[in-house]
Amino acid sequence: MEEKTFAEKDVYNTDDLMSIMKILRSENGCSWDRAQTHESLRKNLIEETYEVCEAIDRGDPTLLREELGDLLLQVIFHSEIADEEGLFSFADVANDICKKMISRHPHVFGNVVFATADEQSDSWDRIKMQSKHQTAPSEALDSVARTLPSLMRAQKLARKIKKFGLDERSAQLSELLPENIGQAPVGDSEIGDRLFRIAAECEFAGSDAEKALYDTCEKVVDESAKTCKSC
Repeated sequence: MEEKTFAEKDVYNTDDLMSIMKILRSENGCSWDRAQTHESLRKNLIEETYEVCEAIDRGDPTLLREELGDLLLQVIFHSEIADEEGLFSFADVANDICKKMISRHPHVFGNVVFATADEQSDSWDRIKMQSKHQTAPSEALDSVARTLPSLMRAQKLARKIKKFGLDERSAQLSELLPENIGQAPVGDSEIGDRLFRIAAECEFAGSDAEKALYDTCEKVVDESAKTCKSC
């Protein structure tokens, strides 16, 4: 496909985007695009993800459409780099996510029937652990991305601790969870106020709130591994 054809098309598709990326990465393409690696594009991927979130928060469908395109470009970019290295292609990425969605929804693509939402959630977790070759709950906690903002990571760890009942087997983990977790509803505004006060306390105490919570998350992961070994 010639570059002129791209300019004259009224409607493009994903195949066109992949072709454009191959051209940009080619010898006669763009020097900046050719120089990029997974590592150099890491910050771009993070920025584009947050810009998608901002478009969602604004309730702006036009901006969301644009930002989703930028995020898709990052997926294509990384896939093309991997393809050049003989690792995997964009087709492999699409194939894998299709298989994952089918396997994790046996009630939609199979004959499984769940009586409750909890049964469906338990099935999702069980299938996810099997696909990742995880044999203990502690491995599921350890797999929670350390690159997540610590507040998001802490909330996800807390959910898994409660779900797997690790708080019932470890006094240290139990102390970190409120007794009424999942029972007494607390409004977002009150939670937000509490978190802000804690952040303010960190500031006045000369402590890095993000680092402090990150360290506690690491402690939680370590304790969950010790707890599972003793069972």
